[in-house]
Amino acid sequence: MTQDQTSQQDPQEQYPGTDSHGAEQIAHPGLTGDMQTKPDHGEETYRGSGKLTGKRAVITGGDSGIGRAVAIAFAREGADVLISYLPDEEEDAQETVQLIEKAGRRAVTVPGDIRDEQHCAAIIERCVAELGGIDVLVNNAAYQMAQPGGIADITTEQFDRVMKTNLYAMFWLCKAAVPHMADGSTIINTSSVQAYQSSAPLLDYATTKGGIVAFTKALSQELADKGIRVNSVAPGPIWTPLIPATMPEKKVDSFGGDVPLGRAGQPAELAPAYVYFASQESSYVTGEVLGVTGGKPVS
Repeated sequence: MTQDQTSQQDPQEQYPGTDSHGAEQIAHPGLTGDMQTKPDHGEETYRGSGKLTGKRAVITGGDSGIGRAVAIAFAREGADVLISYLPDEEEDAQETVQLIEKAGRRAVTVPGDIRDEQHCAAIIERCVAELGGIDVLVNNAAYQMAQPGGIADITTEQFDRVMKTNLYAMFWLCKAAVPHMADGSTIINTSSVQAYQSSAPLLDYATTKGGIVAFTKALSQELADKGIRVNSVAPGPIWTPLIPATMPEKKVDSFGGDVPLGRAGQPAELAPAYVYFASQESSYVTGEVLGVTGGKPVS
């Protein structure tokens, strides 16, 4: 690799043209192969240095987008990885598996819907049974569906799906994982800039992301005396299949163009933040939210 995640580059020009993706839309839940403009997950650029050697990680939503980028980075840093995802995302999941195994690490797949408490428990049980334990839990899976009409267009069914996917599942997974975690283990929750700069069409989604920030801070206080750290990454506009699968064409076309750096971010640019929180390098950090937003404030 001539360039990797440590190579100095102009952040405005690192991904030319990503301030406009055209009027691209794909069917939900969104597969990477259906996208006209493919995201960068770090397939050709992420270089590991042994920061997570021997660790065992669970990543929800690990099939594509941010989850795939984190899975690649974790594997190249020396971790075995279990990914969970919806059954409809099997094609993407298998591509992620190949990338994990190419890095010389074990990959475990658990398809299913995390809105079910028993399925969340099964994810953790599979990790413990097949990988021998759990050191890192990344709560990354999320559901959003933009509604330009705001609250009037958000049905109770949609609101319930967003809450169950984004909040309930995180609670169930953490509750199941903590008894298996030794001191030095970490939990990383994916929040969003939407927790701080909320958009009306994403009212329900933004509500859950604000809840994730509060949950992270509270749980970090509880688990500190167990030696388990809990932190959150708050992405800004990141180009993943979720965007053309859930947003109107006009919004997709201009996606990410309103941040100070002038473009949407790529999943590969999120991965180092997760590696930091998962590694010993962040040993004195807990209860924190790290914004990766292209310059939009998260405070």
